[in-house]
Amino acid sequence: MKNIGELMAKAQKVQSQMTILQSKMEQQEFSGEAANGAVKVVMTGKGVPVSIHLDKSVVDPNDTETLEDLLLVAMTNVRDNIDTYMANEMEKMQSSLGLPPGFKLPF
Repeated sequence: MKNIGELMAKAQKVQSQMTILQSKMEQQEFSGEAANGAVKVVMTGKGVPVSIHLDKSVVDPNDTETLEDLLLVAMTNVRDNIDTYMANEMEKMQSSLGLPPGFKLPF
C-alpha cells in the first residue's frame, strides 16, 4: 500500500509541475532564424507568433518563394528550440521526482 501512496503523491507532484511549466511556456518567448539572421521569428512556448523581422535583403517582390522558404526555416527553428527546451525541462522534472531517464509521462 505504501508504494501506491507514493506513486499517487508523485503523480500529483508531476501534475502540479506540469501546470507550472505550461503556464511558464505561455509567457516565455523563443526565437528562430534563417539566412544568418536576415529572417527572425519569435513565438511563445505555446507556438503563438510574437514577431517577425525581415531584413530588406531578403525581400524581393520578384522572388517571394525564397522568402516563404526562409520563413518556414525560421519557424521550424523556433519549433525545434521549443521542443528542445521542453525535453530538457521534462528531464529535469523526472530527475527531481526520482523517475528513470526516458520514462514517458502520460501528459
